[in-house]
Amino acid sequence: MKNRVYKPFGLLLAGAVVMSSMFTSCKSSKEVSNVKNETEIEVFCSGDQYRSDKSNFRANSIGESSDQVTARKKAMSNAKADLAGLIQTVIKGTTDNYVNSREFNNVEEVEERFESLTREVLNQQLNNIKVLCEKQTVTKEGRYKTYIAIEMSVDALEEALNNKLSKDARLKVDYDYEKYKETFEKEMEKLENSGGY
Repeated sequence: MKNRVYKPFGLLLAGAVVMSSMFTSCKSSKEVSNVKNETEIEVFCSGDQYRSDKSNFRANSIGESSDQVTARKKAMSNAKADLAGLIQTVIKGTTDNYVNSREFNNVEEVEERFESLTREVLNQQLNNIKVLCEKQTVTKEGRYKTYIAIEMSVDALEEALNNKLSKDARLKVDYDYEKYKETFEKEMEKLENSGGY
């Protein structure tokens, strides 16, 4: 007879647990439905295929203006600035690691010289970028938007850097291209492993 008393209580407890989980489920689906009120937008010229890898530095950006040409100029300028920032980060890491692995008399002077020369090379190379993707749209308000993705070859940059660094009178004696290249490639691997940003 005791079993009969506990069975309905057990069923009642199980029912309460099921009802509780249903309410929790309803609450969760309600939160998800709020996300459904959002509209996903497509950002042209972006995504995995426009991320940097070991072979290419890549950047993308958007420019907006009431003038179509200005919108494109803004997008290109922004993308080049992003690309330059990314490359400078990689080169800074390369230079720091390379200089610290070598025995230079005046480390600060060598680092400064490397940075100066790499800035020169980078500014020249930014004129040799490749446009991977370009799309233009016009908004309801009549404003133009340009979406753009650009890339710079790692090999071309590396070659230009080597030419500049190996011909510099102050660095010529201590500059080891193979060691620098090896250090640079390690920095590129780090970049690729971090998702190419």
